[in-house]
Amino acid sequence: MQPRNMSMSGVVDLAAVKAAQEAKAKAEQARAQAAREGGTGAISPADLVIDVDEAGFERDVLQRSAEVPVVIDFWAEWCEPCKQLSPVLERLAVEYNGRFLLAKVDVDANQMLMQQFGIQGIPAVFAVVAGQALPLFQGAAGEAQIRQTLDQLVQVGEQRFGLTGLTVDPEADAGGAQAAPERPAGPHDGLLEAAVQALDSGDLSGAVQAYRNVLNEDPGNEEAKLGLAQAELLQRVQGVDPQQVRRDAADKPADVQAQIAAADLDLVGGHVEDAFGRLIETVQRTVGDDRDTVRMRLLELFEVVGPDDPRVIAARRALARALF
Repeated sequence: MQPRNMSMSGVVDLAAVKAAQEAKAKAEQARAQAAREGGTGAISPADLVIDVDEAGFERDVLQRSAEVPVVIDFWAEWCEPCKQLSPVLERLAVEYNGRFLLAKVDVDANQMLMQQFGIQGIPAVFAVVAGQALPLFQGAAGEAQIRQTLDQLVQVGEQRFGLTGLTVDPEADAGGAQAAPERPAGPHDGLLEAAVQALDSGDLSGAVQAYRNVLNEDPGNEEAKLGLAQAELLQRVQGVDPQQVRRDAADKPADVQAQIAAADLDLVGGHVEDAFGRLIETVQRTVGDDRDTVRMRLLELFEVVGPDDPRVIAARRALARALF
């Protein structure tokens, strides 16, 4: 069976944005806690490869995926291709020195996990990043292809989710890493938590106000900036007729508000490049206040996706060419 390669440039939906926001916050908290304790939170190289079962999957994979990308190797003792692939993955886990964690799942002993991932044959390799499952490849794969896929995975983890990996100490005892205690509450944690709860309950106005309250006191708060951009986007598309919005955009290419409304829908639907491209083309067709209105909306959408996302970086360059 030929490997089925995944594309790391998949959609960015609002659930992914929220997951990225939470994952970045957790990663930053863990690093700050380790710094306060005067330690590094380092683990042994032996801890980079772990055996996982159904009982420990949430703890060992889902929760850890908020700290580091977790690669899952689905294998079985009777599977000959697995015996060729698994040692390569184990060696690369050590070589990548904490940039990903390798979790090995014996499918014979964990049939439910195999079913949940929709696996039809092994070996099969998935990744979980910030709680989101991504198919990497199925079947035998060459080391060069594996390295390329892992490099993409690490890049996505860093750029979209702020996951910089684990600290590895060759002298650390295997299994000796200790769970960090809860960090002290920050000055805006209560307001940020209230904003997240408002988002979860559908109170978009409450979420917008809570994020604005944080930014009034701390204009540089990145979590609040991202949350506000997300909440305002949801507010704008709430209750609109998607078909009518798209008809208006198609019928009125020179109508700035019609193009902006369609771009909002594009982004909510995960069509990131379409949203950016639509507004960049509109910038090219407009002047004066209309052009500035489109430019400002595009900058707001950049905030939703995240400034380090490769699509945002490319769109910023395209916007600069359109403007100058």
